[in-house]
Amino acid sequence: MDTTIGNSFYLDIEVRFMEFLQNSLPETAINIISFLSAFGEELLLILILGFIFWCYDKKTGIYVGTNVVLGIVLNPMIKNIFWRRRPYFDHETIKCLRPVDSGADIYDINAQGFSFPSGHSTNSVTTYGSIARSRKNRFLKVLAFAFPLLVGLSRMTVGVHYPTDVLCGWLLGLAIIFITPLIINRFGEEKRWILNLCIFLFCCLGLLYCQTSDYFSGLGLMAGFFISIEYEKRFVHFENTKNPIFCITRLVLGSILYLALNYLLKIPFDPEFLASASFLSGIVRFFRYAVIGFACIGLYPHIFKLEKKISK
Repeated sequence: MDTTIGNSFYLDIEVRFMEFLQNSLPETAINIISFLSAFGEELLLILILGFIFWCYDKKTGIYVGTNVVLGIVLNPMIKNIFWRRRPYFDHETIKCLRPVDSGADIYDINAQGFSFPSGHSTNSVTTYGSIARSRKNRFLKVLAFAFPLLVGLSRMTVGVHYPTDVLCGWLLGLAIIFITPLIINRFGEEKRWILNLCIFLFCCLGLLYCQTSDYFSGLGLMAGFFISIEYEKRFVHFENTKNPIFCITRLVLGSILYLALNYLLKIPFDPEFLASASFLSGIVRFFRYAVIGFACIGLYPHIFKLEKKISK
C-alpha cells in the first residue's frame, strides 16, 4: 500500500486549530462530537431519505434524493482532482479518531478517500438543506443550519478533514441545493428523465480519472435512483402513508433489504479484489450499488400494495 500518494497543502492555522480541538477537549466531549459525524453518514441518510420517499412525500423524496446523489458523486469527483491527503497523514500531532472505513487501514486512500472537500459536510447540507427548502418550516431551517455545522466540527475534531475541506464541502452542498432545482424547473417534470440522463453522463466523466471507491458507489446509487424514479412512475405508483405502523414497517424492511443486498452482492467476489483500487473492482462496486438502489427505491415499493389487503 502506497502511503505517499496524494498532495499535501494546508494553512498552518488549520493544523493548529485541529490540534487545539483534539488536545483541549476532554475525552467525553470528543466522543460526543465524534458521534455527530453520523448525521452525515450513509446509514442515517438512508433512513431519512427512506422515510421521506417511502412514507412522508414521494415528490419531496425525489427532490431531496436527487440533490443527495448528485452530492455523493460530485464530491469524490472533486476529491480525485485535488488528491488532498487527510490531515493525519502528514501531521503526527493529529490523530484519526473516526476513519471513513473502520474496517480498512487508516492510510489506505482507496478505502478512506481523499480529504478535499468533506463528503460528510456536503451530504449534511444537501440532505438537511433540501428538506428545509422543500418544507419552508422555521424549525427545519434551524436544523439545516445546525446539523451541517455540527458535522463539520466533528470531521475536524476526529482528524480526518481540514477546516477548508469542511468549508468547501458546505459550499458544494449549497451550490447543489440552489442550482439543481433551477435546472430541473427549466426542463419540467415531463423531460426530467432527459436531465437525469445528462447529469449521469456528465458524472461518468469521473470514470476517466477517479480511483477511490466512494466515486463508484455514488455513481451506482445515482444510476439506481434515476432508473427507479422512472420505473416507479410507470409501473408502481405507490401511495405514501401516515399510518405509524406502516411507516415503521416500511423503514425496517427497507433497511434490512439495503443491508442484506449490500452483504449478499459481495459474496461472489474475493474480498481482496473488492478492496483493491483497480478499475474493474470499481465497476463491480458501481453495479452493486446500482442494483441496491434500484431494488430499494424501484422494486421494494411494490410490496406496499399489500398494506391495503392487511388493513381491510
